[in-house]
Amino acid sequence: MFTHAIPSLFSSAECTEIIRLSQAETQNSGGLVGGVQESEIRRAKISWLDDEGPAAWVMERIMSAVAEANRETFDFEITEFREKLQVAVYDENEAGHYDWHSDIGDGQIAQLRKATIVVQLSPPLTYEGGGLEINLGSRVLEATRDQGSATLFASFMLHRVVPVVSGRRVSLTCWCHGPRFR
Repeated sequence: MFTHAIPSLFSSAECTEIIRLSQAETQNSGGLVGGVQESEIRRAKISWLDDEGPAAWVMERIMSAVAEANRETFDFEITEFREKLQVAVYDENEAGHYDWHSDIGDGQIAQLRKATIVVQLSPPLTYEGGGLEINLGSRVLEATRDQGSATLFASFMLHRVVPVVSGRRVSLTCWCHGPRFR
């Protein structure tokens, strides 16, 4: 199996702090797909956390959790975390969503992505829809909606965020890098 659930990675208070840190950063449209604005594929606001500044503790926790989960589940050769932490906001007012995609692409960095970790920052009762779904081939897995919990999965797996129908879903994403798959 190429997914791994990590319950209670962050507390409710820590999730609130991560959201606060993300609001201090510039939020941009997250509709870019391959460098092209594609709002039919993705509608979200995103910001990037400085993982060497005030959000360093977030990255440390992510790295520790990924190392443990990788040993238990994947055994991928993960050598670094090249990209900053992304906080995405999917809002009902914009029909926030992200259609089926994988996190491995044509870009130099995207080719080195091995695993993706997504942390649910907003409480599950504050939004409807907005579920993270991972295509397992024969079925679709819906990731946990528990606040502070994370789902780690192979970056080559198709996944999506279904449209938010009410409220606002906030998540944190980090990509783990290593040598290209062979």
